[in-house]
Amino acid sequence: MKRYEYATVPLLTHATKQILDNWGQDGWELVTVIPGPNPEQLVAYMKREKA
Repeated sequence: MKRYEYATVPLLTHATKQILDNWGQDGWELVTVIPGPNPEQLVAYMKREKA
C-alpha cells in the first residue's frame, strides 16, 4: 500500500509558478489551492509518496 506525506505551502500570487516548481523538483505533487488569509496569498496542499 502506498503511503503519502502532505504539506501546506503559502503561495504569493506574484511567485506562484516559481514556488510550485521548487516543490515539484523535490517530488511534491499539487493537490489543490485554496484562498489564503489575504487577497495576495493562496495556500497550496501538496503530497508525495513516502520513501
